[in-house]
Amino acid sequence: MPRGGADDTLPAVARLTIRIDLASDGALGPGKIKLLELVGESGSISAAGRAMGMSYRRAWTLIDGLNQLFRSPVVATQPGGVRGGGAVLTDVGHDVIARYRAAERAAAKASAPELAALDAARAGRTASGRRHRRTSRQRSSSMPRRARR
Repeated sequence: MPRGGADDTLPAVARLTIRIDLASDGALGPGKIKLLELVGESGSISAAGRAMGMSYRRAWTLIDGLNQLFRSPVVATQPGGVRGGGAVLTDVGHDVIARYRAAERAAAKASAPELAALDAARAGRTASGRRHRRTSRQRSSSMPRRARR
């Protein structure tokens, strides 16, 4: 799912983020999936970790945990050397990403009306997503009036 950033011109809206808790005491969420995608793009666990602002050790630990979670590894690695090592997504890794993204799209589609209603109900927001500015003469109906001196 696309995410709004500081440079985007679209207003911020409610969005759904999913985490899949697997029966084998493991979990898949947007961070691990993004890490897998970056390993697939860069061919490097180290580069993928750097792109996400994490250490190589943290990235490697997450990948190792994912490799242990499934029957077959999701990432295959080659040891370093003069030319350095490398990492590639396996067929299982590609399948894990595809299935997670499919579940994410289905959940977003199914929850779209509820997300829109939650977004519309946000306090102090206009339809464009901007905060409604109150003038000094307007006051919330729930705020008590200040006593005059």
